[in-house]
Amino acid sequence: MDFLTLFLVYLCFVLVVTALLCLCSGRKESFLTRSVNRASQVLSLLIPTQLQRVTHRVTHGALHRLFHTRSCLFVVLHMALQAAVFGEYTWEVFGYCWELQFHLLLLLLPYLLLAGNMGCFLLCSRANPGIITKSNHASLVKVYAYDGVMFQRGTVCPTCTMEKPARSKHCSACGTCVHRFDHHCVWLNNCVGASNAGWFLLYLLSLTATAAALAALSLALLTRLVLLSNLMHSSYLDAQGQEHPVEIPFLVQHLFLTFPRIVFMLGFVLLLTLVLGGYSAFSLYLAFTNQTTNEWCKSRRFGLSHHLSSQPPDRQLVYKNIYSKGLWRNLMEIFRPPTALERKKK
Repeated sequence: MDFLTLFLVYLCFVLVVTALLCLCSGRKESFLTRSVNRASQVLSLLIPTQLQRVTHRVTHGALHRLFHTRSCLFVVLHMALQAAVFGEYTWEVFGYCWELQFHLLLLLLPYLLLAGNMGCFLLCSRANPGIITKSNHASLVKVYAYDGVMFQRGTVCPTCTMEKPARSKHCSACGTCVHRFDHHCVWLNNCVGASNAGWFLLYLLSLTATAAALAALSLALLTRLVLLSNLMHSSYLDAQGQEHPVEIPFLVQHLFLTFPRIVFMLGFVLLLTLVLGGYSAFSLYLAFTNQTTNEWCKSRRFGLSHHLSSQPPDRQLVYKNIYSKGLWRNLMEIFRPPTALERKKK
């Protein structure tokens, strides 16, 4: 059916755009940048040289400014998307659910989750992620031990001209070294580091829960409307005048034509729940194993090992996560970062 084709194209488009934005967030060489470079190589045989140079400058400069410099663009986009979704929820879904006598606490749940999510967002985006300065450098060097593979003693940041503490990294977007650097989040316009990693995890989980609650209530509303209208036991006439029982494709088309904005919102929040749910699961895995996104990405180059390596020292280095202290203590470290004094006591 033409409608289902268009609707699937819409869902695929939203999913692809969301995935690209997540992949590009906080990466030095993003997936989108590599894709544009490969596409330009293919088109170089057809496009004149002068036009290629102009296009490369504009594209490279725009992508660099978009993903690798501090900008409020994604913060505004984040707020606009939330305003659009909750505007539709308040305008239609809440009203229909109230008329159908849904429990009030269920209808207010998305607003409560939104309030918690916005609180975590503000705390995470406004917090100092753990910027390394000359005044706190000496104490931060003593917090984590150097593993000798990923983090080596004596490595100096060429920009900050200071020795890098273990688990730190220089953020090119912020122009500073960050203690226990995880990644630079364009949606927060801030780095995620030792001081705000806990708030970021809560922000991510609350955002996932908000999208899931909106999807569940919207789906429950449409299901209740279908049951009340008795559509599943009805029939329809096709273009040739033949009678057919109502099936899922016809039902989806009918709901879209009757409640187009609700169906579009449902498709968006469902995809958002899947994407955010996967990212939340990955973030929880990192928290439980006491790793950062930066360390996880770098560990792929060495070959990750959670156990003591028995190979000879002249073999290729194998990274071992020496910072894991057990699931519960790892999780607590996200919300209460260790200090040099605590490490000395241990």
